[in-house]
Amino acid sequence: MLSSGLDAVAIRRLLPHRYPILLVDRVLEVEPGRRLVATKAVTCNEPCYAGLDAGAGEAELAYPATLLVESWMQSAGLLAGSGAEAVRAGDDQVMLAGSLSGVEFHSRVYPGDLVRHEVVLSRAVGETLLFEGSSSVGDDVVVTVGRCVLAYRSADQLRVPE
Repeated sequence: MLSSGLDAVAIRRLLPHRYPILLVDRVLEVEPGRRLVATKAVTCNEPCYAGLDAGAGEAELAYPATLLVESWMQSAGLLAGSGAEAVRAGDDQVMLAGSLSGVEFHSRVYPGDLVRHEVVLSRAVGETLLFEGSSSVGDDVVVTVGRCVLAYRSADQLRVPE
C-alpha cells in the first residue's frame, strides 16, 4: 500500500541521526517493504561548506560524494523502518551499514540542487536487508547504487565484554 510520505517527526523517530548528519529532508512516497522516494535539499548552509571562502570555485562547491551516499543510505534506513512489520531501531536494536557495491557517480551535486533518492528493497533475509536505487537532480541521475546491505542487530551483541 502506497503512503503519501513521512513528515519530519516520523523521520526523526525512525533515524537516530541528528544535526549535522541528518541528511533526509522529506519522504515523498513510501510503499512499506518495497520502495521509498525521499529528498535532500543541498544548500550553501551545509556544514561541509563552512570553511570555504568567497572565491570558492565549482570544484569546492560540489557536494561531497560521501554525504550524497550517506543521504541515500538514510533513505534506505527509512524504508527499512517503515510499515507495521518493519524492523525498528530502538533500545535493543541498532541499524548497521553492512556494505555498498556497484556505486557509480554520474555527475556532481551543488548548492541549490534538490536531490531525489529512490530506494527499492530487493531482498530481506531476517534482519538483513538488501537495497538498490539511485539519486537524481531533475531528470539527471547523479548516482546509482547497485547494492546496499543494512542489518539490525541487538545492542547486546555489539557491546564489548568487560
